[in-house]
Amino acid sequence: MNKKLLLAEDDPNLGMLLQDYLQLKGKFDVVLSKDGDEGLRAFTKEHFDLVILDVMMPKKDGFTLGKEIRKMDPDIPIIFATAKGMMEDKAAAFNLGGDDYITKPFRIEELLLRINALLKRVANQDKKEEEKPTRFKIGKYNFDFSMQLIAIGDQQQKLSTKEAELLRLLCLKQNSVLTREEALLNIWHDDNYFNGRSMDVFLSKIRKYLKDDPSVEIINVHGKGYKLLVS
Repeated sequence: MNKKLLLAEDDPNLGMLLQDYLQLKGKFDVVLSKDGDEGLRAFTKEHFDLVILDVMMPKKDGFTLGKEIRKMDPDIPIIFATAKGMMEDKAAAFNLGGDDYITKPFRIEELLLRINALLKRVANQDKKEEEKPTRFKIGKYNFDFSMQLIAIGDQQQKLSTKEAELLRLLCLKQNSVLTREEALLNIWHDDNYFNGRSMDVFLSKIRKYLKDDPSVEIINVHGKGYKLLVS
C-alpha cells in the first residue's frame, strides 16, 4: 500500500502542484488541506504516515497545527515548510517536535528526497527498536519503555516519547557514557544547537522523575555527554 501524506498548504496552485508531483513521482496518497483547521479535521479522520505543514496558513498556522497533531500522535514524522527561513522559525519547528523543515522557495525534488529519507529513517528505527529491551530496572524504579512509564512503589510517571527514548538510551548505556551526539542523532536525527537545548530540558525532567532514589544519578561528563549511574 502507498504511504499516506497530509499536506497542509494554503496556496492552491502550489498545493495542487505538490500533490500531483508526490502522487505521480513518489507514489504517495496525498490529502491536501488549504488551511490549518481543514488539516486538523483531516488528521482526526484518517491515518497518515507523514505530515507536511506550511507555517504561514490562515485560521490555524502550521506551528499550532503541528503542536496539536503531536499531542494526538507523538511519533508521526512532521516536516515544516516556511517562507521566512529565519532562525526563530527553525527553532520553533524543532521545539514543537518537528522532524525536518524546508525553506520556501524549494525544489519539489528536494521535498521528495526529504520525505523518502525521513520515512526510511523511521522504518529503520522501528526495526532496530524491536530488537532492543523495553523493560529496565533503575535502582528502585521500574521503567517500561513501550508504555512510557516510570514506576516506584505505587507511584507512576508518564513520559513523553522523547523523554522515554532518552531514558532508554541512558539505560542501555548504564554506567557508561552516552555521548551528546549519539543521543541527538538517535532521537532528533540532527545534532544542531536547537535540538541540544531541547535535550537539556528533557534531561532536567528525567532527573526530577528519578529524584526519590538517591542511588540513581544522571551526571554530565564534561565535553562528552551523560552517564546514568546506579550504585
